[in-house]
Amino acid sequence: MRLARAHPENFFIGSLFLPRAKRRHLAAVYAYARLADDIADGDLPSREKLAALDCWEGRLDGCLRGVATHPVFVALGETIRQCDLPVAPLRDLLQAFRHDAAFRPFGTFADLLAYCRNSANPVGRIVLALFDYRDEQRAELSDHICTALQLTNFWQDLGIDLASGRLYVPLADLERFGVSRSALEAGGSPRNLPELLRFEVERTRELFARGLPLADRVSRRLAREVRMFASGGLTILEHIEAGGYSPVERRPRLTARDKLRLLTLGLVGA
Repeated sequence: MRLARAHPENFFIGSLFLPRAKRRHLAAVYAYARLADDIADGDLPSREKLAALDCWEGRLDGCLRGVATHPVFVALGETIRQCDLPVAPLRDLLQAFRHDAAFRPFGTFADLLAYCRNSANPVGRIVLALFDYRDEQRAELSDHICTALQLTNFWQDLGIDLASGRLYVPLADLERFGVSRSALEAGGSPRNLPELLRFEVERTRELFARGLPLADRVSRRLAREVRMFASGGLTILEHIEAGGYSPVERRPRLTARDKLRLLTLGLVGA
């Protein structure tokens, strides 16, 4: 749990509305993913980052055999055994981190969605498994919400990602709206960027709408989490819209008032 608190996120991670035992298991999964993400985002050459991620997966294999000394994998191994946690989503996350370690732009929106299937959707499927929901219907609804949250972060962090050499807007969308990739990567705000981001925001909202019925198909406590996460993402999209679809110039973020509203939503469970 200390690691989770040391890496503040825009969206709640294992909030206090969840049972204590569930929060402990979520913290174990978060630590595993957070440190792997730190490897992918580090300053090492791509080849060394990929080798480090291979080593990280080797530690995962070790903990599955009951051989683990690293504290992250000791905790993760206990979570996997106690909760009969599926391992495939944990490996899928590493595939996304490998893409980030040797980053290349996405040609189409379908390519970006394929990335989200590894970078975001496994998290929702792991959470569902921790609550003993293992059917594909709920998993698909969760995928919509997790992908929407991932996309929201991309639009929100457009300027930050560009500064680190990453562009998550599909190249086909840049071409469609006449937005110059070179101008974006140079730190500019091309003339047609607001129209492009309006388009991306709207289809992200559609994904949230497609996934929100999940809240009616899970326990009350988990439903609160689903609604808080989705509402947090939708609020960021509202801020992007209110800011004229110019996140490169000013990164939108949840305000104290926004967070209070989301906490109230969690308490009320509406």
